[in-house]
Amino acid sequence: MKTINIFLSISFMLACFLLQAQKASNITSPALIEGKAADVGVSEERLARIDSMCVTAIREGHLPGLVALVARNGKIIYHKSFGTSNAITKKKLLKDDIFRLASQSKAITATAVMMLWEEGKFRLDDPISKYIPEFKNPQILDSLLSDGTYLTTPAKNEITIRHLLTHTSGIGYGEIDSDQRIKQIYKEAGIIDLFTTKKITIGENIKKLAKLPLHHNPGEAFTYSESYDVLGYFVEVISGVPFDVFLRTHIFDPLEMDDTWFYLPEYKADRLVSVQTKKENQWINYPVSFYDPQYPVKGEKQFFSGGAGLSSTALDYAKFLQMYLNKGELNGKRLLSRTTVNVILANHISDLWGKDGGAYYGLAFMVQNQKGEDSGGSGSLGSFSWGGYFNTQYFADPKEQIIGILLKQTQKIKSDQTGWKFPILVEQAIDN
Repeated sequence: MKTINIFLSISFMLACFLLQAQKASNITSPALIEGKAADVGVSEERLARIDSMCVTAIREGHLPGLVALVARNGKIIYHKSFGTSNAITKKKLLKDDIFRLASQSKAITATAVMMLWEEGKFRLDDPISKYIPEFKNPQILDSLLSDGTYLTTPAKNEITIRHLLTHTSGIGYGEIDSDQRIKQIYKEAGIIDLFTTKKITIGENIKKLAKLPLHHNPGEAFTYSESYDVLGYFVEVISGVPFDVFLRTHIFDPLEMDDTWFYLPEYKADRLVSVQTKKENQWINYPVSFYDPQYPVKGEKQFFSGGAGLSSTALDYAKFLQMYLNKGELNGKRLLSRTTVNVILANHISDLWGKDGGAYYGLAFMVQNQKGEDSGGSGSLGSFSWGGYFNTQYFADPKEQIIGILLKQTQKIKSDQTGWKFPILVEQAIDN
């Protein structure tokens, strides 16, 4: 009887959690579905220039394969795949194949954080040490000594949640960090930077990270960092559930992002695209380096990296971006308030990127300002975007209500020019 009561209590708690995760909206936008380019003011003939770009990039050996998606006004008007998904099998790449998102995970993590913020769980300028005590009294790296030890000075202030969201915390990024001293310190401390097949949780990793020195005083500079892994663990602390469960119940299920996972179910594993590079002018599957490229389908599968861990499809990520273009709602499910989306897309780093830059960083994305629009090639004022370590990218243009997603899986390829061409080819197709 006692066992049954415990089971019922757990079931009730889970049901309540799931119910809380599903928020209906007074507004019901249509689901993201296929449509005709002409019906949403886009030229089919001009859109076909994307075909030429993709075919040429593969024929000239700059890419093995890619998937491109364009949507406008809630209609998918272009969604095609080109090339192959694996250097060994030469399997044809399909448009619903699954790609490692890497840093495209960050915007999803930020969304989870802001959903909890909407519940009044914390303030953006709360110190993270209030919730993860190991971050108390941060230190700034002064010098690294020859024996591997280092000297530090006390930081002027604590790291806040806003600092973590804006990459201004001073935390580094280990293996890919620009400062060789930080890189060495992280390596010797055994910090997991991006992906792993090892038996370690994100909480264990973050508690080690919290004890290491910072690049600079929090808030004084923009340093791309592992802060979003901190935020993933923060979501676990605040919500009381594993990070992957929170994302599934609060974001992926409501948006019907059924192909978005940290670790792919076995029945989806054969859709994972291989990371490729070139050797002797031939495409090969990327070998194991400081990470195993097969981490989404092998290993311990328990490291939920908020900064780089997710894999997904172009369609799934388009649903996520469409929710933002709809100011927080899609298909009757409201994830964020319109007012919260406005906060997320506001400038939270002042002029840390320079007074004359064409963009700033909000709480989840790089956002284009007027100078960026006037410079051309990146969409309208307010367009938001980012990319990923394995050569993926996206942008969403609120003014034109357009989404562009380009997914590739390559490493150490310098000749690929599709990244800068793609936004131009998407926007030039507008015909109204």
